[in-house]
Amino acid sequence: MPDDLDEVTIRTAQVDDAPAIARVHVRSWQEAYESIVPAAHLASLDPETRADEWARNLANGPHDHVRTWIAALEGALLGFVTVGPSRDEDARPREREIYSMYLDPGTWGHGVARHLVRTVVHELGESAPLSLWVLAENERARHFFRRTGFQPDGTERFEDVGGAELLQVRYRRG
Repeated sequence: MPDDLDEVTIRTAQVDDAPAIARVHVRSWQEAYESIVPAAHLASLDPETRADEWARNLANGPHDHVRTWIAALEGALLGFVTVGPSRDEDARPREREIYSMYLDPGTWGHGVARHLVRTVVHELGESAPLSLWVLAENERARHFFRRTGFQPDGTERFEDVGGAELLQVRYRRG
């Protein structure tokens, strides 16, 4: 990992990035959710299937104002973030939502996620309303988002993930 984030490149994802995004996506899930999501579900995650899904999504380009940025270092993908219009019924005007943000586990704690969030905030505007959903048991992510200006707003929901009903908490900023 670089000591200086200036060495990390943040750019809009391209279709050719799909396999690398999928590998990071699966590895991150398997590590971050190891004690949260059922093991059988995590074991069933397939980077090739995920790569096909990512390629289809990225081939459509930024549609419906959905955009994915990647963080890379010397050609290696370190992580990604996808942002689009909020899907919540009670969304504020012009509210955007971070749909997903995952990093290669080897990059955790090195500032790459902070760099991605800064890019999103810069692109949307510092005062733009932004939300995301975090698994309640994912303390690492919850702590990170609080440190980057997000706060839980008291809204929760359950989502079926691999046959388990898991509690999610909504965070907002702006």
